[in-house]
Amino acid sequence: MEAARGSTSSSSTHSTGESTASLQTPFVIRHGRRYLRDLPYPLPCDLPELQRQNLYTLLQTTIFGKALCSPQLKEKPPKRVLEVGCGSAYWSSLCHEYFASLGIHDVEFVGLDIVPVAADLNKQGIKWRFVQHDLRKTPLPFQDGEFDIVMCKDLGLVIPVGLPSQSTLEEFMRITAIGGKLEFWDCDYGIRSLLPHPPPPPGQNAEDDEVAAETATFLISPSTPFANAQNKYLGEVTTWLHDAIDNRKLYAMPCSRILQMLLQEPETLSDVGYRRIAVPLGEMRWERDVDRGLRSLQRRDSELTTKTTAGEESSVLTEDQAALRRTALTVVIQFVEGLEHLLKEVSGKNQEEWQRWWGWMMDDLVQNRGASSGECLEMGAWWATRI
Repeated sequence: MEAARGSTSSSSTHSTGESTASLQTPFVIRHGRRYLRDLPYPLPCDLPELQRQNLYTLLQTTIFGKALCSPQLKEKPPKRVLEVGCGSAYWSSLCHEYFASLGIHDVEFVGLDIVPVAADLNKQGIKWRFVQHDLRKTPLPFQDGEFDIVMCKDLGLVIPVGLPSQSTLEEFMRITAIGGKLEFWDCDYGIRSLLPHPPPPPGQNAEDDEVAAETATFLISPSTPFANAQNKYLGEVTTWLHDAIDNRKLYAMPCSRILQMLLQEPETLSDVGYRRIAVPLGEMRWERDVDRGLRSLQRRDSELTTKTTAGEESSVLTEDQAALRRTALTVVIQFVEGLEHLLKEVSGKNQEEWQRWWGWMMDDLVQNRGASSGECLEMGAWWATRI
């Protein structure tokens, strides 16, 4: 293990005791797409899905305004960072750029995943090493306190509910250095609608509020008012998603449990914090009448930066804000597409019925702006310091 720790090679490291067969032949083709063999992970593992994940990672870092939400990074610059479930390792490359902007250099990144699909980040001037391992199998192939930052991103569809998730958390804490940061990013896979005029979260951070205003997103607190998705198709998708994901004993709503999970470790973790954000999937009808405190949304057409075609109302969003919401909608649609085989099964639709339903949904969401009643993608970041 010591040799693996000191290496910065881009070649894959296989963890000790790992099943050779599962690592060398991890894929199977189903429904015309490539999936991981014999695993409950429901999404494909092919180029379209990797592109969706990269787009989603870019959306996350834009919404949060940075690649890490843990505080005091400049006071105690990290030396070694682990990205758990790294996939293409796009987050590691974005985090490297973020550190450089803070004047933090010479950080080594390690990516952990069950399959080696990550690029060689060494070619980008990043100290990088990939370790191939099924993270559901503990212990993880690292030493105690090996990393200053452990990033656990989008693991709700990876780690089964119950005891496996607790033992995995214990492993994440074990490999985090004393004083190091453990951070989680995830999203809820069901869609809800944000109700009009949500109050600002109590005790909100001014920097977080500024980023939310700039991106036209909404900070979530326990008092934020939500309802079931008002859009017919997103409502159906949410029902099917819950059934499909629950059937695999995975987390359909991981955002509801991560904070509680971290707070239950007071002897190991301190300074627990979080930030939850709702990203609307389109321009919401009620936004035109809302003053968000930092700028009025009731502006003359001549003041709007986003222009629309003749006969349409001008948007209250800037071009960048509108593009960000289109990106969120795209991520949701592509996510549903990746789960097509499971959603057909739980919905009882055959292929012909599914294709008709899919066409109606796309026409409604893309052509008719159907996600205008507050439908949101809810995401969050949670962090803690290892005692």
